[in-house]
Amino acid sequence: MSQERGPGNRISRKQMLRLFGAGGAGLTLGAGGATLAATSYAAARDANAKRAEAGAPVARVPFFGRYQAGIATPQQEHLHFAAFDLTVEDASAVRDLLKTWSDAAARMCVGDPAGEDNYSTFLPPDDTGEAFDLSPARLTITFGFGPGLFEKDGEDRFGLASHRPAALADIPPLPGESLDESKSGGDLCVQACADDPQVAFHAVRNLARIARGTAVVRWSQLGFGRVASTSKAQATPRNLMGFKDGTANIKAEDEELMDRHVWAEPGDGPSWMDGGAYMVARRIRMLIEVWDRVSLDDQEKSIGRHKYTGAPIGAKEEFHPVDLEAKGEDGAPLTPENSHVRLSRASGREKILRRGYSFTDGMDPERGQLDAGLFFICFQRDPREQFVPLQRRLGENDALNEYIQHTGSALFACPPGASEGGYVGEGLFDKA
Repeated sequence: MSQERGPGNRISRKQMLRLFGAGGAGLTLGAGGATLAATSYAAARDANAKRAEAGAPVARVPFFGRYQAGIATPQQEHLHFAAFDLTVEDASAVRDLLKTWSDAAARMCVGDPAGEDNYSTFLPPDDTGEAFDLSPARLTITFGFGPGLFEKDGEDRFGLASHRPAALADIPPLPGESLDESKSGGDLCVQACADDPQVAFHAVRNLARIARGTAVVRWSQLGFGRVASTSKAQATPRNLMGFKDGTANIKAEDEELMDRHVWAEPGDGPSWMDGGAYMVARRIRMLIEVWDRVSLDDQEKSIGRHKYTGAPIGAKEEFHPVDLEAKGEDGAPLTPENSHVRLSRASGREKILRRGYSFTDGMDPERGQLDAGLFFICFQRDPREQFVPLQRRLGENDALNEYIQHTGSALFACPPGASEGGYVGEGLFDKA
């Protein structure tokens, strides 16, 4: 049988093995048998070129580079986050997954399908197809390694325990937590951010599909409406409490602050993390129905800012410096001692790069209330010196604790970016 069917319809050796079996047994394709389908992958790949020719912008963020995209990248509007548990015992299987993931991520970030374009009607396509004809929408895909990749239940699962960074220490119990283990932890994570929710969903769906047999999704979270600004070109967004959120966040243009507080530097830990960052993800439920019954004055005192302008209490402009010494006519501090703004003022190395999203997961059947809030994500050089002391202070005294509840938590080491032809995590797995 001839296989001269044109570049869009060739069948690969891998597909031949999948069709006929490694031993050659299986279906026989004859004149009356099945034919290979003409694939639409080439058309999907050309869609962005056609947009460019028509003058429409094609919003791409390169996957390869010194740093992983999705950290310093100006924050997109939508998120699909997933944590995975590994189901294999061989480090080489994890390495192969990361190689395949990196290749698929690079393809999707430029608007191409996740897999090759040699497809047959007899086989499931290697891309699920829901992002065909869509712009890449500034898609970024960021990978992270959880503590369980290095050690789980006291076991060195993949021979990597000696390469675990000290900064990837388990987050200790913190005040005010009520963590759901089914929405916490994970051996690996994928953070997909895009300006189109379907593009972000498509990315995680295809990576989860690729991982079958090696890893399974432990938990996931959809997010909408960024709750931070990571670029000076972005306006400060509002969270579901109606307040501007992240006014004092580090901006990517502040390279000195990024180097000091976000990127892991030589000497911080193992060399494979140089240029990486540590991600903390927290699912924070907001008790919205309770909050909505609180007076405007009490809301503003709980936050420490005016609700509509975002300005510090007593000021008129959002970016007016917060004066913690300012007092009202009654002699009390204008910014209350237990306000979120006062307690979250980072000192020393506590500054973090926030990159969170709002979420809603429908109704809580037990309470008959909205299950909604903030999916908090932050990046830093060392969570032990940044997130943990900051959150401990907030958990002990923050006035907002009456209206929020931390229900999920995870920590990941996000390695530096990969060069073309390489893969994320290469520096670690080259040592395995």
